[in-house]
Amino acid sequence: MDMLVWLATHFIGMFTEGGKTFVALVTGIVPTLIVLLTGVNALIAMIGAERIDRVGEWAARPGLAYYPVRYIVLPVLSVFFLTNPMAYTMGRFLPERYKPAFYDAAVSYVHPPLGIFPHINPGELFVWLGIATGIQQLGLPLAPLAVRYLLVGLVVIFIRGVVTERITAILLARRASQQTLSAEVAA
Repeated sequence: MDMLVWLATHFIGMFTEGGKTFVALVTGIVPTLIVLLTGVNALIAMIGAERIDRVGEWAARPGLAYYPVRYIVLPVLSVFFLTNPMAYTMGRFLPERYKPAFYDAAVSYVHPPLGIFPHINPGELFVWLGIATGIQQLGLPLAPLAVRYLLVGLVVIFIRGVVTERITAILLARRASQQTLSAEVAA
């Protein structure tokens, strides 16, 4: 009988904890995200969507010179100012063919700057703090590690952006050729 009581108590306890988590989200991050979305949309309206579109067009220009703008500057500014997860919305100003690569670069940069800019991704701060605790126990300073982590992150997001752009181009070309072949077969 005690086992049944224990099971019933813990079964409903699981849902009680889920409810507490839900309330914490509704009173914590959800209002912040709604206000942030409203603020960003208001800022876009004040600046003018056409001007911001031009930044996306500038970042989307062909040529190697624009790769750093697309896969370092734009993701870093997005992550720093909009934080995780709002940073990914900046990809809407890029053409479709660059959106997957921008997202890959931005999502890959929400961890590396945490040692210097913890506001970027406070929900994942435990990762940095776990590493920092180990470094401190060794008697080593944290600042050099934080700077190196940030710089390596810049290199990684650039590489990921370029590689994902190439993969996307290959997949889009494959889709176009399959559609052409399907249209020829249908005709």
